[in-house]
Amino acid sequence: MDKVTVEAAARRAISPLKSVNTDVGIFWGDRTDAGRSLPPYYLVYFLLVDLLGFKNLGQEEKVAWSVPVEFEGHKLVIEHRKLGLGIFAANLPADEAPATEVAKRIHAGVKAAEPYFDFLAASAANGSNLNVENNSRELYERYTFFAALYESKQAEAEARKDEKMRTEYENGYSISFPSFELRREARWHAVSAIEAFFSWTEHMFIHLAIIQGRLTTGEAVARMAEAQWNEKFKASLDLSNVGTKGFYDRLLVLRRRVRNFVAHGAFGKDGQAFSFHSRVGAVPLLLPHRRDKDSFRFGNGVDFVAPDALALVYDFIAHLWSGDLAPAKIYIQESGLPLILTQALDGTYARAMASEDDMTEFTNYQSRMFDDAANMDW
Repeated sequence: MDKVTVEAAARRAISPLKSVNTDVGIFWGDRTDAGRSLPPYYLVYFLLVDLLGFKNLGQEEKVAWSVPVEFEGHKLVIEHRKLGLGIFAANLPADEAPATEVAKRIHAGVKAAEPYFDFLAASAANGSNLNVENNSRELYERYTFFAALYESKQAEAEARKDEKMRTEYENGYSISFPSFELRREARWHAVSAIEAFFSWTEHMFIHLAIIQGRLTTGEAVARMAEAQWNEKFKASLDLSNVGTKGFYDRLLVLRRRVRNFVAHGAFGKDGQAFSFHSRVGAVPLLLPHRRDKDSFRFGNGVDFVAPDALALVYDFIAHLWSGDLAPAKIYIQESGLPLILTQALDGTYARAMASEDDMTEFTNYQSRMFDDAANMDW
């Protein structure tokens, strides 16, 4: 990126908007309507302060930054306050029209400065000054939602297993068994629960690797995000542990035989959707001798054994958050806080992982810091 060229283009785009030394103070002026349509606050800051060098009055209580500007003789302030970014003026409604023009110029300047923003993002991605968004709690709740539905339908099917319904017609009658339909619906919920489980683990394993100091840069996290599920598992959990290795082997089978089968439109990857022609009729291509002894099967050679599969998932989750990894659950699964790569790099997380009490204390402190930042309680 040629910063000089980008800066020149951005200055032309915002002209005649300019920075001024002024005696205005924090919370000066009234919010204009035009300021409500500005681009995201960080792009405005990067454009005006970082790229173009406009004066920033600094940080005060409930104010993150404040930039006084002048446009065709009108004095205005672009300020990021607790209630949001805005353009502020002292003489409304007379200053509303200039504020509208300022907003237009800033939008044009942001567009012209896109190469600079791309440069900033690319530079940051290679380092550790990054927060990694944590959606583990919501993804886990999605899994538990479907698992609970499965349990409910399965229990109802069991309770009504002896129930028989007779429906009369003009020329006869039919017999139906409610438990059959309930078990089918339970199976659907189980499939959804398993898909949600693997979605959660894909996300959670990355955070587990970060909190253990195994991923410390944005580049490493990005590579792991693109990796296969088994690689994420290995990056976050110790396969030298016999119990963990056992879960790894069985979950791989579950993923391949159930999750992949459903995700690929019920075709699977091993010929599950094919039957070959023979003298005895159509025969499933996935013959019994090709099945793993621990396989979970789903129709035509891949029948889905929901109770066994979900029991494996339940047992794995209990195993996951036991022992040395118990403190990680407090931060990753319960707090919803992002993972901060600088704290993985400098050993902050490692110290907090010493015990559940240490992690609870650290998590409470971190939550207060995020709350204060959100409220601009500097």
